[in-house]
Amino acid sequence: MSQKPVLVVMAAGMGSRYGGLKQIDPVGSHGEAILDYSLFDAYEAGFETAVIIIKEAIRADFMDTVGKRLERSPMEIRYAYQEIDKIPDGITVPECRKKPWGTGHAVLCAADVIGDAPFAVINSDDYYGKSAFKTIYQALCNAEDGEKYNYCMVGYELGKTVTLSGSVARGVCVTDDNGYLSDIHERTRIEVRDGIIAFTEDGENWTELAPETTVSMNTWGFTPSFLKELGGKFATFMAEEMPKNPEKAEFFLPFVVAELLAEGKAQAKVLHSPDKWYGITYAADKPQVVAALQSMTAEGKYPEGLWG
Repeated sequence: MSQKPVLVVMAAGMGSRYGGLKQIDPVGSHGEAILDYSLFDAYEAGFETAVIIIKEAIRADFMDTVGKRLERSPMEIRYAYQEIDKIPDGITVPECRKKPWGTGHAVLCAADVIGDAPFAVINSDDYYGKSAFKTIYQALCNAEDGEKYNYCMVGYELGKTVTLSGSVARGVCVTDDNGYLSDIHERTRIEVRDGIIAFTEDGENWTELAPETTVSMNTWGFTPSFLKELGGKFATFMAEEMPKNPEKAEFFLPFVVAELLAEGKAQAKVLHSPDKWYGITYAADKPQVVAALQSMTAEGKYPEGLWG
């Protein structure tokens, strides 16, 4: 790729389970949010530009906290805005709809800001560790579309991505013999039950999952071709799927990837990170995240005050 990879950060969520704006909640000793640490790691890995997707409703709070700190960072920071009415012409937002259309829609809202560069996508409220950014940056630097679109993702061991505070949603990855993604099974309720990790579809029957199972944490790497495909898929979603469930239907990023794989248009290499994930899905998770980041700072992995 002739252009350097860009990092895209999805930070428009409202944190309904957490009870606040996770993307700006301080976890570092100088008020840093998890997002600050992700951007620090991304810059260290080679990313020089980040596109942060937020909503107008949180713009003031975000700019007064994270945005103000990032003014001191060496990265070029661009902003994009995910709004419920950013939809194809000729389609009306249903009166019952109260929130935007999911992670695929978020990235689509940032298409003009991303431009023609290869890009990685992450969540703002997940701590991914340093290796994920190094791995995906190098992959994107060498990514070229051939007969198929050449995408990638960073997978984590399930046992390193769960919380004892409640359930989590994870994409369980299925790979072929060459390490390429063949399918993702979205499990929306995974819990640790008496020391065993399991998921349920109906709230009654549970299926055990091995701790070493590879799962997606929404750490994707795409060539520019993905944005064109995303636009077409979203138009189809709004015309065909949204009317079936106008209040809650969502356009998820992994679903688009899975559809492109099924159509034979794309391949996605599954990369791996050995790091432990930290996140604040629930308010009870925060002390563990704070303690982990304090420990890593004491070990010298991060400076006191990320941006000086």
